[in-house]
Amino acid sequence: MTDRISILTAQLNPVVGDVSGNLAKARAAIADGRIRGADLVVFPEMFLLGYPPEDLVLKPAAVEACKRALDTLVEDTKSGPAVLVGLPWRQGRKLHNAVALIDDGHLVALRFKHELPNYAVFDEMRVFQPGPVPEIVKWRGIRLGLPICEDIWRETVPQALIDQGAEMMIVINGSPWRRTIERERKTAFSAWFDRWQGRKAMIFVNQVGGQDELVFDGAGFARDSAGETVQRLPAFEEAMDLAVWQRTQTGWSCDSEARAPVVSGLEADWKAMVLALRDYVDKAGFPGVVLGMSGGIDSAISAAIAVDALGPERVWAVMMPSKYTSQESLEDARECAQMLGIRYDIIDVEPTIEAFGSTLAEVFAGKDPDTTEENIQSRARGVVLMALSNKFGPMVLSTGNKSEMAVGYATLYGDMNGGYNALKDVYKTEVFELAWWRNAHPRATGLGPVGQVIPERIITKPPSAELREDQTDQDSLPPYDVLDSILFALVEEERSVRDLVAEGQDEATVRRIENLLYRAEYKRRQAPPGVKIGSKNFGRDRRYPITNRFKSGD
Repeated sequence: MTDRISILTAQLNPVVGDVSGNLAKARAAIADGRIRGADLVVFPEMFLLGYPPEDLVLKPAAVEACKRALDTLVEDTKSGPAVLVGLPWRQGRKLHNAVALIDDGHLVALRFKHELPNYAVFDEMRVFQPGPVPEIVKWRGIRLGLPICEDIWRETVPQALIDQGAEMMIVINGSPWRRTIERERKTAFSAWFDRWQGRKAMIFVNQVGGQDELVFDGAGFARDSAGETVQRLPAFEEAMDLAVWQRTQTGWSCDSEARAPVVSGLEADWKAMVLALRDYVDKAGFPGVVLGMSGGIDSAISAAIAVDALGPERVWAVMMPSKYTSQESLEDARECAQMLGIRYDIIDVEPTIEAFGSTLAEVFAGKDPDTTEENIQSRARGVVLMALSNKFGPMVLSTGNKSEMAVGYATLYGDMNGGYNALKDVYKTEVFELAWWRNAHPRATGLGPVGQVIPERIITKPPSAELREDQTDQDSLPPYDVLDSILFALVEEERSVRDLVAEGQDEATVRRIENLLYRAEYKRRQAPPGVKIGSKNFGRDRRYPITNRFKSGD
């Protein structure tokens, strides 16, 4: 019987579909574990293919590639250590989300995910079949439970493993981050862990990195028999930690040096957005990003996120003034670019706007100027940015916030142009909070400069699209604190107009905002992706019909 075991937690960042690259990363970690004397190396859920694989897992060739990669790892284990790794597995006619335990040149055990999440951002039931309630694995004298992610969010699988006499649960995860995730994990896991009696230990190994609209925080941890957190890996970065577990008559104890702090609040938001953007750009193979720098807060903070993610040398800001662009905006945009240390160019779009006006003059004859002409200005800027992207290679970074996306205060094929939007799930009031936080944060937040990077005037001046004389956002929208409180209730909480009116909100305003919210669905379907931050993002998380006449106040 083994009473002492060294487990290397490999909190790594896979690339979806890059089976050979993920295999190479796994082999490097295993080689490191061999040098450090690890008995077992543990990788996250679906590591060989990457998570979430979505419909990629329906390609037989992808599943077969993962099986070949596993065969390679099986051979590697002949010289130690043992390996626990996630991959897709076809068993007969069924496709499973699986975990494989391999040791000494053999496949020791396979276990299949029983609880398939099919809510919010998850739709695993589209591609996987649930496995049976898993049995424990007896390995080196230890009674192991090997649940997979969602299995431990509910009680059926943990309770079954406990009833079978499990004394250590090693859980591989692809658990995406959101603001409330730390509290949710603690609550869900404690529901069964606290009832688990006798010798017990839980090891939570999570993926880290961005994948399209999701970001994974890692933040792996372990609990000993006393229920104490005895290991915690850092959030939002790759890490490996060797923990030595000792079994006694009373329980499992752990010796680990990993004691990373819990990251929360605005710092967690920022790190999530930085990591998500970095991985989106790098995994897609772009050399960098280009964005329109207007002198406003959204483009300024988008540029700051990009610099922290990619470094100043990979961020290109372009000011595109028209006749409505103020001197103040020109000064603020330049100052912000200088603070960030990024390339900054000015491309005058007024001649382009005038050319559009001349082209359309005959057909527009007799019509007064309206939002059509305003949108032409935005679309002219979109054309310029896409041209720079096509010619030089950087991805266009869109800069609209969640408040604008919610009510359609954005121009389709104009400022909505882009490959990615770092602020897509951040309300306007939160944008201001993040700007103040980033300026005041005393430590490095990525690859950008420390200290103030956004001129204070950009944060304090009234927001404006500057598409007409003396325009401000509040000409078209309620104050952002009012707007965002209404939107949060309608979007995040799915509340009704009646609910908000009963709480004292102005009925006409709430009805107007709800109408704008539904009308803008067709725009949001064409918007670039952006990372999930809150409880319900536009995209994977919230899917509403485009043609829709429902109103909650009717």
